[in-house]
Amino acid sequence: MKTLVKRFAQSKMFWPLIALICIIIINLILIPGFFDIKIYNGHLFGSPIDILNRMTPLLIISLGMTLVIAKEGIDISVGSVLAISATTAATLIQSHSIFIALLAAIGVGVLCGIWNGVLVAYIGVNPMVGTLILMTVGRGIAQLISNGQIITVHSKAYHFIGAGYLLGFPFSVFVAVVCFILLYFLMRKTAMGLFLEAVGGNQTSSRFAGINVKKIMFIVYVVSGICAAIAGILISSNVNSADANNAGLWIELDAILAVVIGGTSMSGGRFYLGGTVVAALFIQTITTTIYTMGIPPETVMVAKAVIVIIVCLLQSNAFREMFMRKKAVEV
Repeated sequence: MKTLVKRFAQSKMFWPLIALICIIIINLILIPGFFDIKIYNGHLFGSPIDILNRMTPLLIISLGMTLVIAKEGIDISVGSVLAISATTAATLIQSHSIFIALLAAIGVGVLCGIWNGVLVAYIGVNPMVGTLILMTVGRGIAQLISNGQIITVHSKAYHFIGAGYLLGFPFSVFVAVVCFILLYFLMRKTAMGLFLEAVGGNQTSSRFAGINVKKIMFIVYVVSGICAAIAGILISSNVNSADANNAGLWIELDAILAVVIGGTSMSGGRFYLGGTVVAALFIQTITTTIYTMGIPPETVMVAKAVIVIIVCLLQSNAFREMFMRKKAVEV
């Protein structure tokens, strides 16, 4: 039993879980009724349900980002890809079926992923620079699609995707669960995950071992594009509109934070999809807590940054060893 506890304490998910539990305890003490859940018309309502619902776009993008970072890459274009996909779906659904609109939106995500994958994997452009191109141009493409206007959607079926309920829970939660299961199966039940960790750990050794490094790099960027497109559909369908300027703005930063807090190293190699889920839940819980406590909006980013810095320091082995050495000297 002690060995099991020790192994868990040394795992990458330990500190994200501790941080999440601390935030939950703070809410339990300082915010009366924060965990109250009510049933209205067969639907569950309350802050915990709202956290799950608001978390889903971030979670889906973070899952794709996890694979990219595991490859020792980065994708800062996901917010722009989200905006392009959202405006594409909202525009097409005005005159076409919902099936065509959704297919086109996901197709846009695939094309964006192919663009990033070709630049980074086959042309050799630095991942930061390569995805920065689409991050910059993508907002302009989204504005061209929407003619610089906020597109309003009147489709009930489309609205159900982001705001509907199934079995009492938001439908978007089920979408996120399906995405997680599919990626988990792809990464842990096939050779793809092993190849990805090998490429992220050492590209040269992987190449000599016969792994198609460029193909692996290409695939993860396509997956990241698809995840961003799905998140765009969820965000636009939730509010029945698409805003090319603000949809998914800076979501890439929260996604990178979720991946890092979840235990995946920016230097590539081993990755933890479960840790990313916990970290995304932690980040969204922080955001909801800050707003619920009435902290001024202009200080929200600062408060979130301070909390995230503390968690990252606690997660750092070097910081903990330095702290323990200092404590031992004092004793």
